[in-house]
Amino acid sequence: MRALFIGGSVDNSELDLDTDRPPLHYPENTGGGLPRYRLHHVGVRDAGDIAYVVYAAPDLADEVVSTISDERDYPRRFHATPALAAR
Repeated sequence: MRALFIGGSVDNSELDLDTDRPPLHYPENTGGGLPRYRLHHVGVRDAGDIAYVVYAAPDLADEVVSTISDERDYPRRFHATPALAAR
């Protein structure tokens, strides 16, 4: 799955995650106890597999993250439907 980042120091960056389930925070273990990014939503394909995940800086409001994700058109790009991540 592809991890996409909104806000913070790596805004608009991407990387591949080699895992079955995305972690709730990225990176998972920062050592300082404060996550740099939180999982906002996942993009799910028809077969149920996760195509992408969106991580957002913790200080960004959900509405801002959703607006930026829509502008970047992740659902079309990855042929997936966005779904909010369980928190």
